[in-house]
Amino acid sequence: MSVTVLLLLVTLCVQGGYGEEREEAQRPGHVSVVIVGGTGDLAKKYLWQGFFQLYVSQVSSGNTFSFYGGGLSPADKATPLLFEILKAVSCSKDVSQERCALLKDQFLRLSQYRQLKTLEDYQDLAEHIEKQLQQEGMTEAGRLFYLSVPAFAYADIADKINNSCRPASGAWLRVVLEKPFGHDFRSAQVLASQLGSSLKDEEMYRIDHYLGKQVVAKILPFRIENKRFLDPIWNKQHIERVEIVLKETLDVKGRIPFYDQYGVIRDVLQNHLTEVMTLLTMRLPVNLSSSEEVLQNKLHIFSSLLPLGKNQAVIGQYQSYKSEVQQELNKTKDHVSLTPTFAAVLAHIDEAQYEDVPILLISGKMLDERVGYARILFKNDIFCLQNHNSIHCKPKQIVFYFGHGSLQYPAILVSKNLFKPVLTDSEWKEVTEHTDVSVLGLSLSDYYVQTPTEQREAYTELISHIFAGRKNSFISTENLLASWGLWTPLLSTLSSSFPRIYPGGADNGDLLDVCLKGKDISFNSEVVIISPDQMGSTSAGGFQVMQGKFRSANMVSAWAEELVERLAADVQELAEAAVRESGVFHLALSGGSSPLALFHRLALHHFSFPWRNTHVWMVDERCVPLTEPESNFYTLHNHLLQHVRIPYYNIHPMPVQLNHRLCVEEDGGAQLYETEISKLVNGSSFHFVLLGVGYDSHTASLFPGTKMKDFGESLVALTESPVKPHQRMSLTFSAINRAQRVALLVMGKGKHELITQLSRVKDDPEKWPVTGVKPTNGRLVWYMDYDALLG
Repeated sequence: MSVTVLLLLVTLCVQGGYGEEREEAQRPGHVSVVIVGGTGDLAKKYLWQGFFQLYVSQVSSGNTFSFYGGGLSPADKATPLLFEILKAVSCSKDVSQERCALLKDQFLRLSQYRQLKTLEDYQDLAEHIEKQLQQEGMTEAGRLFYLSVPAFAYADIADKINNSCRPASGAWLRVVLEKPFGHDFRSAQVLASQLGSSLKDEEMYRIDHYLGKQVVAKILPFRIENKRFLDPIWNKQHIERVEIVLKETLDVKGRIPFYDQYGVIRDVLQNHLTEVMTLLTMRLPVNLSSSEEVLQNKLHIFSSLLPLGKNQAVIGQYQSYKSEVQQELNKTKDHVSLTPTFAAVLAHIDEAQYEDVPILLISGKMLDERVGYARILFKNDIFCLQNHNSIHCKPKQIVFYFGHGSLQYPAILVSKNLFKPVLTDSEWKEVTEHTDVSVLGLSLSDYYVQTPTEQREAYTELISHIFAGRKNSFISTENLLASWGLWTPLLSTLSSSFPRIYPGGADNGDLLDVCLKGKDISFNSEVVIISPDQMGSTSAGGFQVMQGKFRSANMVSAWAEELVERLAADVQELAEAAVRESGVFHLALSGGSSPLALFHRLALHHFSFPWRNTHVWMVDERCVPLTEPESNFYTLHNHLLQHVRIPYYNIHPMPVQLNHRLCVEEDGGAQLYETEISKLVNGSSFHFVLLGVGYDSHTASLFPGTKMKDFGESLVALTESPVKPHQRMSLTFSAINRAQRVALLVMGKGKHELITQLSRVKDDPEKWPVTGVKPTNGRLVWYMDYDALLG
């Protein structure tokens, strides 16, 4: 039986995150905390300690608590495990032993284990909570569910919470999610859509524990507090480069089943390091407490980042990783994994303030030390003729030091040849007694050093923010998809690249040193590369571009990078031929994540493409404003159009927003687009149409179950999607099949099952929409990577 301790009401003051953020108004009352996966590693290491710290901080707040550890195991087996974990929680140094013993005893009496496997289990939990509230006459403040489970279980658990565990009106619901939030742009989009059908965005708290680190949380406040010093130098005239680095000494033994699917870029760069980059480079918000303003400023940075291609990254893999994969995944001795355990990526922001400033994001396993930091290195135009040890000739830099390494504590360091930072926050102090330690080329005594007055663990910080309803320290859906939009094309490009093998630890020497040349990055030293032939015929390099047939149409197959190169070359060849013949090239492009690698290839490598003579049309569009990240046109513009010289009047977005409303049939948006096509495109026959294929076989926005015959001879129609946003505008098969060339691009292992099914089914466009793609007088070509073709 859960016992409730009623506590005295005092004022709660929570600080951290991005500064003084206005908290969500919430009444005191009873709070039910449920950790799903309550006996797992994360819960054991961090979560229960974090919730105990929350409980201790709330002892005088007027709130009462119940804590539940949930899991798949029966209660009789898991309860002893849970209480062993709970007994290990500890108090901070300022709590006496006697008081700590009392608090721990109360915490244990407030906690219990419950099996949470079926919908009935969640219903029983809800009934238990409601019964307790009634029996003890308590007002409910809210319910907090922390999902410490694999990401594939999120949608199902969110659905169960939505259907059975929502609190009564007036009380809040908060559901906390751990990364990974998808594997690429498309899977993140699908997961976001699934979660969105059960939970409101304000109810979801996606955790990136890096945002709970005190130094990371201090970046924006530090920039604002020192604005008068930083404003004149926070630009391309003064910044030499930005480095964001996370080095680890450990391997990934025991995590191989997860890690081999993700690798270092998905595990660290796409989330932790990208978040730090946005905090360092985003425009300072006028109102630091506005999570919406902070989000919009972050999204602006994402839209300004140049695309990341193969020349903007180098990857490595520690030497023993291969044998660890073979052992943990039961692979044969000739199995080769291309998963990187080290990556260095060079990013650039296409804005006047940061033009040509290199931003390095670097992380790896089995390196020489465990340390994390972000360094802003400034140009130094002073030359010391005689006193080379003068502070004026030493590196000018600001270091946000996350912890570990030679310093061993989190700190913000400003070299003394820059300025003395202000100190306005009582939670930070200046370090004046320096040990004989060097940090990034400077003795500690050459820095002004600030450190937190009390070091707090990141999860403890974030749990306090969740309880207070503070959203700034968490990843929104828009932020997440913008990040995946940046990284997915690079991941696709690197999927068949061989990483440089490195021995690990100090033995790495200079093997992983990198060299920057303009906007490209490479390893500084050459190494002998073993040819793919020596690594077995099934390796990536063992295949070249192949041609064949699929569903009676032409098919081009290759590894992802070569496939995109071939597709881009084919598009340009057709464009040049069309321009020679008729002076114009009409290109229709679809949405989704598959075309992103093509967009980047065209933007970065096809400088002679006849853009001035090209008209770009949309194959389909979501019924959202074109300025929203969910819009297909928004993605096309950010990843291709803004990087090429195409006349604005040659760009034809679909008119989904007319009369201040979206996709209303009476507004005639589909007819308007059809009229525009008929007017500009000879015979309404596009020269080239690029399509993708969804997991359900939809193409364009023509989904299974759509009554295709209802469209008649119309070229454009409004359609319905099974996932949000449901309303779409799409070219019909009448328009698609008039094209001179149609390309169907299919990439990724996730599509292999679909390709297998499509190889067997007959034409049935209402069940398998993609089978309706049959150009009348043109030519259909399938572009399929080996992951999709071979699995």
